[in-house]
Amino acid sequence: MAAFAFFLVLLLALLAWAWLRQQPASGRGIALLKLGAVLAIPLFGYLALSGRLHIVGLLLALAYPLVRRFGPALMQRHKKVSGAGQQSTVTSRILEMSLDHDSGQMFGRVLEGPLEGTSLEQLEEQQFMELLHYCREHDSDSARLLETYLDRRFGESWRVDDRDDDSHENSTGASAGSSDLTREEAYEILGLSPDASPEAITRAHRRLIQKLHPDRGGSAYLAARINAARKLLLG
Repeated sequence: MAAFAFFLVLLLALLAWAWLRQQPASGRGIALLKLGAVLAIPLFGYLALSGRLHIVGLLLALAYPLVRRFGPALMQRHKKVSGAGQQSTVTSRILEMSLDHDSGQMFGRVLEGPLEGTSLEQLEEQQFMELLHYCREHDSDSARLLETYLDRRFGESWRVDDRDDDSHENSTGASAGSSDLTREEAYEILGLSPDASPEAITRAHRRLIQKLHPDRGGSAYLAARINAARKLLLG
């Protein structure tokens, strides 16, 4: 029985070591914590069945100072590493807009005009209409970007108050894909760092298109920007 238990522990240790080696170097700290949590479940069960739960209290007492000291730093590092692939940023002349990949929520701020520096989440309905009119007068890409934000936040209801929609609905349609992008902007649109591999670019493009394609209720403007970003980075 003891030999079997030793063999099982050795096998689990080898599997855990192989799994850790496959994780990105920057994420191995978090991977190690996850692995420890998974292994703790059968260990807890064994100790409970064998009447040795007091050992759990001892282990927790020993682990608490370490978790308190290094836990926040590891979590902050995890946020920095994982956050790069979970948020896309699109910047136009008047607006900077970000999309959270997980929730699909958009948030942004005004870069130019009477409302410069204002977060979109702080604006009231009339201010949105004024901002939209300003964007349509000065930059068609910004107008399309704001329309996308309004659609995702309010659905179609905002269009009831959009008095000049008919006069502008065709003026901004072709600009999204034709605007020049820099490589930096393309990486921001896909939510990637500049050292991303071609495979990572392809995966990010596929994931975003699945969420934002017009046929799935997404935005034609953002889909065009995402496609343009992929084309620029992959050629």
